[in-house]
Amino acid sequence: MSRIRRDNNTHKTTWMLVVVAVSIFVIIFFAARGRMAPVLTSPAVISALAPFQRAISWAGAQVNGAATTVWEVATVYYQNKELREEVIALRQQNLQAAEFAAENMRFREMLNYKTSAVQFDLMPAKVIGRESSTWTSMIVVNRGSSDGIAKNMAVVTEKGLVGVVTEVSPNASKVQLILDPRSSVGTLVQRPESRVAGIVQGNPSDPMLPQMINIPRNSDVIEGDVIVTSGFGGVYPKGLLIGSVADIQNDDGGLLEIAYLYTAVDFQKLEDVLIITASREAPPEPLTAPKQTPGTETDKDGNPIGGDGKR
Repeated sequence: MSRIRRDNNTHKTTWMLVVVAVSIFVIIFFAARGRMAPVLTSPAVISALAPFQRAISWAGAQVNGAATTVWEVATVYYQNKELREEVIALRQQNLQAAEFAAENMRFREMLNYKTSAVQFDLMPAKVIGRESSTWTSMIVVNRGSSDGIAKNMAVVTEKGLVGVVTEVSPNASKVQLILDPRSSVGTLVQRPESRVAGIVQGNPSDPMLPQMINIPRNSDVIEGDVIVTSGFGGVYPKGLLIGSVADIQNDDGGLLEIAYLYTAVDFQKLEDVLIITASREAPPEPLTAPKQTPGTETDKDGNPIGGDGKR
């Protein structure tokens, strides 16, 4: 019996809701047509509709608020996306600007050197590779035989000597660095009162600290002395800066000294170089015979000449 009563109560509630909904629909319909305006303005109808109006107003406010929130979230999302893209683009531009500035600085320094080194014809080149097994021994540059590059041409930067071209292809060349233990560069101490000669080659124990060998034990080479090329051998022009003396030690035999050098060129940052394609160095002045004392003259072979100028 209780179940039947519950079912009846459920049916009654359903029908009441249907009647209320239909009534509200009819009222709204006729109000829209203007036929029940007097009825809708009556206190009873206003009181009856007030809860529904409040509910509809609340629901509309919630929907409007939710729509506004969704719109604001979507707007903020797209604004953030645009800002992130703009930040990425600005970072790339800053990196490019910094790279261009560094490149322009290197080019200006190279141009200044090219302008001042009027005795050389210089070909600019970019370092395009290094062999992993010979990182401190060989580099590859983007100039070759099609650019007039040939073997045994010296390679420099505005700071000093880099090395020498050892292999040439049409569009690239290999350069042996002065850090290579197989290299051999004739050098001099630049200090006028010294002028000690030696040979600079790579140091197997410390690749970034080449050594100047064949220095006599009694020489006056000191720390801080500037070392330049001597021009002996004809490969490297005279006067190219190599570096300065960092330390001096006796060799194993004890008869000679070894000077370890700080290089003028930073080989870890080597990006652009200049290849000396021609040199117009002034030839050495011809030797002149000393003035001879009368009565002791000799001919060109060193044989004495008589007092009358005859043998």
